[in-house]
Amino acid sequence: MSSAEEHPRMVRDASGVEEEAAAWLVKRRDSGAWGEHDEVALNRWLDEDWSHRVAYWRLDAAWNSADKLGVLRWRDELRPRVSPLLMKLAAGIAVLALLGAGAGFLLRAPSPKTYQTAVGGRELVSFADGTQIELNTDTVLRTMMTTKERMVWLDRGEAYFQVKHNAAHPFVVMVGGHRVTDLGTKFLIRRDGARLEVALVEGRVRLSQTAPAKRAQTAMLGKGEEAVVAKGRLSVTQKTSAELANELSWRRGFLVFRHTSLARAAAEFNRYNGQKVVIADDLAASLTIDGTFLTDDPGAFTDAAQTVFGLRVTKRGNEIVISR
Repeated sequence: MSSAEEHPRMVRDASGVEEEAAAWLVKRRDSGAWGEHDEVALNRWLDEDWSHRVAYWRLDAAWNSADKLGVLRWRDELRPRVSPLLMKLAAGIAVLALLGAGAGFLLRAPSPKTYQTAVGGRELVSFADGTQIELNTDTVLRTMMTTKERMVWLDRGEAYFQVKHNAAHPFVVMVGGHRVTDLGTKFLIRRDGARLEVALVEGRVRLSQTAPAKRAQTAMLGKGEEAVVAKGRLSVTQKTSAELANELSWRRGFLVFRHTSLARAAAEFNRYNGQKVVIADDLAASLTIDGTFLTDDPGAFTDAAQTVFGLRVTKRGNEIVISR
């Protein structure tokens, strides 16, 4: 396990995760060959799923108390006199003992909490450290908030973060193969499939890639900057305070469009409503509109498109169709 390619194969079942965590722990604590590549690979494995972190924490705590079992002392006494193969067997016995010793810790181990909003829904979540997360429509977010680590996984959708900074325990958001690390910040993250947007209202965050890649995608974002990851490329632009306020208008129940194509405006309305807006032709889709609309009122948008551009609006089942 001297490189990322040699780490144990990830298995989703609990026993497989326990075995992987044990292998990482034995390698890290018991080998003089542990290096920077191993540390990077371990952190990547821990970030892949909350169950990895729970298993590793559990075994790490159990290891610290393992001297009470005498297993590790026995293994250390054997070291000068046995073959490497037998030493691996001894390490395996120690791990089995740790699994038993850590059973009590597992019962007390933190479990992630999932928050989910329906289409058109919003939810404000507050935490004991003073951090607040506001979830936008159709969003799924998992949290693991402990005294040691503050981890969030944004699985789908959009959320606005107001983070209480703690340098000793950074606040980290895992999203779309990337890690967003708070450095004292208010920020917005939106995930649409493979597209990722991170916008800074104030403070700083570090955006970095968790998966291995030929070209690392890393950016330190400051106030007003927005990072977009799409089609494997990372770009950073500066936004005005008015533009950021428009992006956050959903927190007040509005959508604000400034020279926005009808196609994009329709896609925004469709995020918030069961009744979908369909633009029937490319010419209509490319027309641009300005205006402020309630998120749950696509009818007002289609009426505006009809009035301003003379387009035809028809209802078809659960769709509102706009065409020339």
